[in-house]
Amino acid sequence: QVQLVESGGGLVQAGGSLRLSCAASGSISSIDAMGWYRQAPGKERELVAVISGYGSIFYADSVKGRFTVSRDTAKNTLYLQMSSLKPEDTAMYYCTASPNYRGVFMGPDYWGQGTQVTVSS
Repeated sequence: QVQLVESGGGLVQAGGSLRLSCAASGSISSIDAMGWYRQAPGKERELVAVISGYGSIFYADSVKGRFTVSRDTAKNTLYLQMSSLKPEDTAMYYCTASPNYRGVFMGPDYWGQGTQVTVSS
């Protein structure tokens, strides 16, 4: 089993920045890819960014150029640097992990509890 704990969410004004962190523990060797999903009230869950253990990266079009996903394998921590935030970025952000890259897209094996990001206009 893998446990994922997010932190770093909060309230920020439009145009501002936030950095989300996700600390992984447990059977770390069983996972390769990690990613971030988000879900706003009344909307479908959206895949935001994915990073694999060998460096493949994906961004949703809605965040490309504004968000940066990274990973510190020594600390078992995933990050999401969010800049130029917009009110439409307001959502609960979830950290996810899977044994392979495709798994994050198809349905991650592990989920964190989520951290709320609210962007005011």
